[in-house]
Amino acid sequence: MNANTTTDNVVQLHPNEVLESDKKWGAAVMKLGYSMIPSMLFWAQARLNLTPTQLVLLLHLADFWWQRDKMPFPSKAELAERMGLSERQIQRHMAQLEEEGFIKRNPRFHYKGGQQNNEYDLNGLVKKLKKFEPEFTKLKQEKQETKKKAKALTKVGGLVANPVAPKKVKDE
Repeated sequence: MNANTTTDNVVQLHPNEVLESDKKWGAAVMKLGYSMIPSMLFWAQARLNLTPTQLVLLLHLADFWWQRDKMPFPSKAELAERMGLSERQIQRHMAQLEEEGFIKRNPRFHYKGGQQNNEYDLNGLVKKLKKFEPEFTKLKQEKQETKKKAKALTKVGGLVANPVAPKKVKDE
């Protein structure tokens, strides 16, 4: 059976259209894969009290997490190699993230009894983001309202209209 059998009957809606991601990053780069990361994770970094290293570690874990019910289980060695850290440093950062409720490390075992890579449950991170969501939604709405008001005050050419009638100067 041909490996492409599952896609042989797929009809491309826009076969000649180049994806924005391909235009931006290059098709060859995008073909290697991508991650789905909510922008709010970046926006909320300071509110979540995440260090840059902790954030990057969470981003790497998210890169391995593709299905809601199947948590990622990369090795500490792979994470260390990706981040340019030692396995011990990864272990310490994981412990901090677990203490702060971002992740939960669950041991995994081979059916013959040997321990495998830990599974990293990211539901703590998800809950924390959901907690801050109303705050960030409000901020985003306020920002959009400010932009609308500024746009309403702007004339063509970038000159700001004076919403108050100019004061008349009395002739002497």
